[in-house]
Amino acid sequence: MILDKIDKDLLQMSKDADHELKDIYQNIDDICLYNSNRILSAFIENSVSYSDFADINGYGNYDEGRDKIEKIFATVLGCEDALVRPQIMSGTNAIYLALSALLKHGDTMISITGSPYDSLQEMIGLYGDSSQSLKASGVSYEQIELVNDDFDDETIVERVKQGNVRLVEIQRSRGYSHRLSLTIAKIERIIKKIREVNTDVIIMVDNCYGELVERQEPGHVGADVVVGSLMKNLGGGVATTGGYVAGRADLVNMVAERLTAPGIGKSLGANFNQNSLFFKGIFVAPNAVKNALKTAVFAAYMLDKLGYKNVSPAYDEERTDIIQTLELGTKENLVNFTQGIQSASPIDSYVRVLPAPMPGYPFDEVMAAGSFTQGSTIELSADAPVVEPYTCYMQGGLTFEYGKLSILLALTNMKQQ
Repeated sequence: MILDKIDKDLLQMSKDADHELKDIYQNIDDICLYNSNRILSAFIENSVSYSDFADINGYGNYDEGRDKIEKIFATVLGCEDALVRPQIMSGTNAIYLALSALLKHGDTMISITGSPYDSLQEMIGLYGDSSQSLKASGVSYEQIELVNDDFDDETIVERVKQGNVRLVEIQRSRGYSHRLSLTIAKIERIIKKIREVNTDVIIMVDNCYGELVERQEPGHVGADVVVGSLMKNLGGGVATTGGYVAGRADLVNMVAERLTAPGIGKSLGANFNQNSLFFKGIFVAPNAVKNALKTAVFAAYMLDKLGYKNVSPAYDEERTDIIQTLELGTKENLVNFTQGIQSASPIDSYVRVLPAPMPGYPFDEVMAAGSFTQGSTIELSADAPVVEPYTCYMQGGLTFEYGKLSILLALTNMKQQ
């Protein structure tokens, strides 16, 4: 039994946490109720029926269920339209699909959140020699760094005012960096400032890990395109594949034509019997996000009380995504923590996590991910590059109870080594 393996002092500390974190947990519950109301209302408004779960194969003509899914996603994300397909296999795939559809030879894109995820840098052409990178296709790339975990408003506005910018990209989540993730309020502020000097530039937000954490999404505050993966928040731990691109209808159509073909757009695409999973996934997503957030808050609290002060966000800080960073100080702590998470996973609990190379990443990685769906980060996972200061990136937790057990076993594993 897992509880029998957990250090007794840590168990007592976890009981203290339940009392001390009560108000924080209540706020997370309130946001969950708010977003559940939005999603349930969207289901009712779109008259979802059992027949919408039908497996439509081949070309995928006349899939009413698929159309309703995309209307629900558009509503939830605050957008005019959405493309939600099993053919989009990851967040990186969704981002590349959108950028390659919206950017042509001679265009310039600017990241205003500094360097993107490591896995996106080869896609852009910052390193590597892929003939399919944006750089190889004649797209110019620039980036503007954040200042004190916030947008550099003046530099951004001045650059956009100069013209010759087709697309501005915002990465809401921190990725493998030590910066804070960006709140919807900050995103809304910079979008308004950009619009004051340039009404034509496309503003795209990488929304991965952030959906349903707040009461609004980037589409509600003026983003033209919002992209993400169903392996994360909006899949609810139910969807077994898929991604989305939402936004202005004309831009979504361009992305759809990139996915299928000009003239076909959103009209075709077999659903691979995923409709019921996509419906159910977004339906339970607010609760999955709630549990992931509580798991993160609990982990931050426990590490803080054990003397690990470099955790971000702190347990009592505002959150805008499900990612929790834990600076563990030593390679041994990092490996032991991830081994503990893996050993408390429902799937592959017997696997021993060790540092190893991983495609798309420049350093050896440790990755604990005993999930029902391979790579699903709304299920509890913890991974990290094995480099100083040995910061672990943790996310997910389908239920708070399972998340708490995993964290306690991981901390026990650290303590006993």
